This record gives sequence, structure tokens and C-alpha cells, in this order.
Amino acid sequence: MASIFTKIINGEIPSYKVAENDDFYAFLDINPNAAGHTLVIPKREENKLFDLSKEEYDGLMSFSYRVAKALEKVVDCKRIGMSVIGLEVPHVHVHLIPINTMADMRFIDKVKLTNEEFVALAEKIASNFK
Repeated sequence: MASIFTKIINGEIPSYKVAENDDFYAFLDINPNAAGHTLVIPKREENKLFDLSKEEYDGLMSFSYRVAKALEKVVDCKRIGMSVIGLEVPHVHVHLIPINTMADMRFIDKVKLTNEEFVALAEKIASNFK
């Protein structure tokens, strides 16, 4: 059965897309730790990060880098934190989270955004993606 992320890639479930190419897709997390919390995923469904080929892994990290650079231009924060945990959805995903303290990476405190805020943020990040 396809993961929720594969359904997002296929357009079966809507998302706030910030970047996409032939191999990867980036979108805002709908239950974010912070405004701008973005998930970066390979389009090919794979459960574990280190089950990706070396080329896929390198491509995912390179694409994540470009998304993080766009995030830095849009969201006021000390840095962009990165986490790859992968237990909640069986599809490789990189969390890019604007952070100001270590606690911002704990996945405990969440922020609420309106649909309009998500749309505006996704558009700003997308416009800075290079």
C-alpha cells in the first residue's frame, strides 16, 4: 500500500509544495514544530534512509540543502535544523526545521498556522528555491 507521502506526490492528498524535481518533493509539514517546518522526500518510496542508493542519498541531501537555503531566506531563525527519524511514516523523509533553540527539534511543541499562512509561506519558500 502506498504511503501517505506517495499519495501526496501523486496528488491524491493536497500539500503545501515548496519545491519539486523529477526525483524529490518538498512540502510544509501540516503539524509543524515551527513555521517553515518542511519535509523533503524522494519520489521513489523507500522505508529507510540507508536503503537508498548512494546516488539517491546524495541527491536527497543536495535537494534538502537547496530547500534549506530557501528556508533561511524566508524564516527568521538562528539556523535550519535537520532530522531524519523515519518511524512515523514508512517513506524516507528529511525534516528541515527553522530553530532558535535545541528544544525546537524535540517534536513536542507545535505551532498552528491557518491555510492562508501555509499558502503564503509555501509560496515565499518556493520563490527562493534555486
